[in-house]
Amino acid sequence: MTNRLATESSPYLRQHAGNPVDWYPWGEEALRVARETDRPILLSVGYSACHWCHVMAHESFEDARIAALMNELFVNVKVDREERPDLDAVYMQAVQAITGQGGWPMTVFLTPGGAPFFGGTYFPPEPRGGMPGFPAVLHAAHDAFRSSRADVERAAAEITGALRAAPLPEGADPGPDVVSQAVSRLVEQSDPRHGGFGGAPKFPHPAAVELLLRHGFPGADAAALVALTTLDRMLRGGIFDQLGGGFHRYSVDAGWAVPHFEKMLYDNAQLAVVYLHAHQLAGDAAHRRAVEATLDYLVREMLLPGGGFASSQDADTEGVEGRYFVWTADQVRQALRGGDGVAEDAGGGDDASRAAAEEEAAALACRVFGVSPEGNFEGGRSVLSLAVSPDELAEELGGSRVEAAARVEGLRRRLLAFRQRRAAPGRDDKVVTSWNGLALRAFAESGAVLDRPDYVQIGHNCADFLLAELVVEGRLRRSWKDGAVGVGAFLEDVACAGDGLLAVYEATGEPRYFDAAVGFAEEILARFRDPGGGYFDTAADAEPLLVRPSGLEDNPLPAGRSTAAQLFVRLAGLTGEQRWRDRAVEIVRPLAPAIGRAPLAFGSLACVLDQLVAPSREVAVAGPPDVAATRALLREVWRRRDPYRALAWGPAASVPLLAGRLPLAGLPTAYVCEGFVCRAPTTDAGELAAELAPVTGSPGLTSTPESRFDPGD
Repeated sequence: MTNRLATESSPYLRQHAGNPVDWYPWGEEALRVARETDRPILLSVGYSACHWCHVMAHESFEDARIAALMNELFVNVKVDREERPDLDAVYMQAVQAITGQGGWPMTVFLTPGGAPFFGGTYFPPEPRGGMPGFPAVLHAAHDAFRSSRADVERAAAEITGALRAAPLPEGADPGPDVVSQAVSRLVEQSDPRHGGFGGAPKFPHPAAVELLLRHGFPGADAAALVALTTLDRMLRGGIFDQLGGGFHRYSVDAGWAVPHFEKMLYDNAQLAVVYLHAHQLAGDAAHRRAVEATLDYLVREMLLPGGGFASSQDADTEGVEGRYFVWTADQVRQALRGGDGVAEDAGGGDDASRAAAEEEAAALACRVFGVSPEGNFEGGRSVLSLAVSPDELAEELGGSRVEAAARVEGLRRRLLAFRQRRAAPGRDDKVVTSWNGLALRAFAESGAVLDRPDYVQIGHNCADFLLAELVVEGRLRRSWKDGAVGVGAFLEDVACAGDGLLAVYEATGEPRYFDAAVGFAEEILARFRDPGGGYFDTAADAEPLLVRPSGLEDNPLPAGRSTAAQLFVRLAGLTGEQRWRDRAVEIVRPLAPAIGRAPLAFGSLACVLDQLVAPSREVAVAGPPDVAATRALLREVWRRRDPYRALAWGPAASVPLLAGRLPLAGLPTAYVCEGFVCRAPTTDAGELAAELAPVTGSPGLTSTPESRFDPGD
């Protein structure tokens, strides 16, 4: 027996189709039933990869007694927050106003008209740890609605009024001092030992790290030290999947050792770009390996037929958090028993020699990956970390770094092969447009910088998928699953898709991606911009809610308006049109004081402001794309870290920046302009390299001090 969720496209909603709860999806039917029966609404919001969502579902929604109580007292509505971030934003703001905190699963009680009057997050089935049991909460909310209706309606009206944000101040044009203030504030908030910001739980904050990378000088600068220490500690910690690549959601401790195990597309796409920029800054091969391991994980585990990417992998396997990822020493021994690598280490000798080699390999693997008898996770299990680097291992064993790295890689491959025989975490394979827009940029930019045409092709394929499957009757949609599309796109979707398409254009030179990005930017102005200069998260013709959400902060994606501003700045460089720059300034100006005070919340907008106040650079490369000389010029452009650069190439005059810029004497030619000054065009890659000296805040390629990698400092 299934409920109404069985026909929904969302994997998360379908997970609840077998519940005895009489669930409705959000929509007019549920709201009509609530009005006609005069029953309050119980709104439950979650997502597939959420561990505590699964816990509450098992404890309460699968319990016949609790489900019967829910069905008797409420109209029960289930929402996938990844499909409907607008509903999630509005009602999460209400829960935070009611309780002072938020999170998922989100549980909100609404009047039949949809106004919130009480809420919370996870509730256990029985009282536990100071929390009331869920049945008691259900009775309390229903009793209040029935016996104190006027008070409930008054409270709901007050909460709804509080959700209506005050207009943003006009503000003055911000200058570089705001960026400097943001950088200084991030350095002050950083953890000098483990990197990152604040204590536990600890989140990556990729936009904040990106800002520090832009203003860091390796070896001597505090901004670079914070950024690179953060990235290095994360890469060695349990938040990074040491076997399969990719990053988990966040760390439950300050030292990045034990993660919350779900893996999200948006985290991995953003972090791949930040590690790419760190590689360009510091020239550290470990950062390149981080980029490739992360993108390879996305290709192996998250890429769908057709070219789009799935949303997430669960934290749980078979109902147990982290089971797929954690190890005991006995499991390590089992994984390394009888492998070809052990036979080679034993020289093909007798059983005793082979057993000794197996034990030696297991001991080394436990040492390298931090597997201890007591473990650092539940049940004496260990989350793998890189406890010993190849450099440290080479010193211990007396061999070369190359030999040590090869040995670690051999252990990693064998442990990964063994792990892949375990039951894998569930995957939410709906395609979310904004998250795929972030992936577009990660693959296209990484492919160009690292000279990985396979990555560029993956970005190319994903772009084609979005344009073919998620644009319906000229309008972008939020999500896609098995041919069914979701509601209309939100601001973050249109902005991330546009920004990602520009990255694909810069990596491929194909102007149709530029044209599509311009179209999405125009859609932002037409459907999401308020005439007074504000920006909303929902389109003007979207379903009306209690309030029209207008998010300001990064959480954990860049705020939609921040990505829109980034798209506008990039278009200003490629088109020369002042209107795009004006629209970016319009977004940044009223939030400039907040950027300086709270850069963790406004990291992506701080990066946009940084682009607005730094000297801009435009590079146009004129020449056939398949000619070696053209590619040589493009390689010089790509290999330099320059966040302030716009790049145009491809068919002549296909993009405004290419207009009037032709090959000289029939040779591929590069044109470079910085600020308001254009330099003489050049056909020589060496001359172009000299012209592309790093701009302000971008020191270029150097090495970093090895002392940063000491785990004990």
